[in-house]
Amino acid sequence: MKSRIRLLLMVAAVSLLVSMVVMSLVERGTNPEIKSYFDVFWWWIVTSTTVGYGDIVPITVAGRIVAVVTMFSGFFIFTTLIAIVVESTLGRLERHVRGNAVVRATDHLLICEYTAMADELIQSLPQIPEFAGHAIVVATDLVDRNPYPQHTFVRGVPINPAVLRRANCAKAAMVFIFANFRFADPDVKTLHIALRVREQNPTAVIFVEVVDLQGELMQHAPGDLVVLSSRTAMEYLLRQEPLNPLDWIAEERRQEVVARLEARRAAASD
Repeated sequence: MKSRIRLLLMVAAVSLLVSMVVMSLVERGTNPEIKSYFDVFWWWIVTSTTVGYGDIVPITVAGRIVAVVTMFSGFFIFTTLIAIVVESTLGRLERHVRGNAVVRATDHLLICEYTAMADELIQSLPQIPEFAGHAIVVATDLVDRNPYPQHTFVRGVPINPAVLRRANCAKAAMVFIFANFRFADPDVKTLHIALRVREQNPTAVIFVEVVDLQGELMQHAPGDLVVLSSRTAMEYLLRQEPLNPLDWIAEERRQEVVARLEARRAAASD
């Protein structure tokens, strides 16, 4: 696309230069409507855009030849410009759908792995006042298209630091990591992602869904992780209750997390 833009600018510059030089030489002094360089520039704009007001009309043979060339070059310039704009817009939409765009949002809620439990959380978050105003970003390779067009999708394995950077993990307010049961030991990958997230974002509140709370890995897991067992998460669903992440946080820490969310939301709105 950059080469097309350069070609477009080059054609426009050459067309303008030729028109200014030739029209000034052969029409100025002969054509009563052309008295200054600005008149020539105005004529070039009107002619190249095929508007054709008719207030300035070349009267010499050379001037009319230049007019024909200017019309064709103008047609090329503006049709190419429209094509570039349409292509850019469609490309931006396609990147959003395919998850190839870079996230610019900050203080967002980053969801790693798009599982059934993650889907339930995405549907529950709008019902929780404390999470209002926070954008939702889903980073996963389990789907190839954005499951929620109103939210942002980043396609890739969230254990990959490059994928986390595209999801702007460093600026996320909270990160939710769900168990991927395609792995023999989902907790290994879940905790590995948590470590990668913590490297990029030391202050985010990290929630992890863990299958085996008594497993050996949990003895070495960072103490600041908010842990939810898969069984407890399923109990929420069976009771037909929305998944509220604040319920998973210990009481003494919950107020601190809510205050931090409110402060970040207030700072973002200023």
